[in-house]
Amino acid sequence: MSLKLTDANFQSEVIDSDKPVLVDFWAEWCGPCKMIGPIIDQVAADLEGQASVGKVNVDDARDLAVKYNVRSIPLLLFFKNGEVKDQIVGASVTKEQIKAKLLALA
Repeated sequence: MSLKLTDANFQSEVIDSDKPVLVDFWAEWCGPCKMIGPIIDQVAADLEGQASVGKVNVDDARDLAVKYNVRSIPLLLFFKNGEVKDQIVGASVTKEQIKAKLLALA
């Protein structure tokens, strides 16, 4: 299961993580976000122990959305050592593509 990321835990779970982290910026009202949600959860399960996966609800964590220039969602950001290394915008992506990008950072 993916982590629920907030302003309070983003630093510890993402920035300070010693593993690569996939962050899914999404919102309740976003249709494509709901489509990709189960895929994100599958990636989290498949890569448990190798990488971390979390979700940021942009309506609940506006500061994070602003900080990372989230203009359209879903937005997948791939973090390594606290820095954004890669990104995918939109929901037209496969589980394999997401896993490959994440494992490339491991």
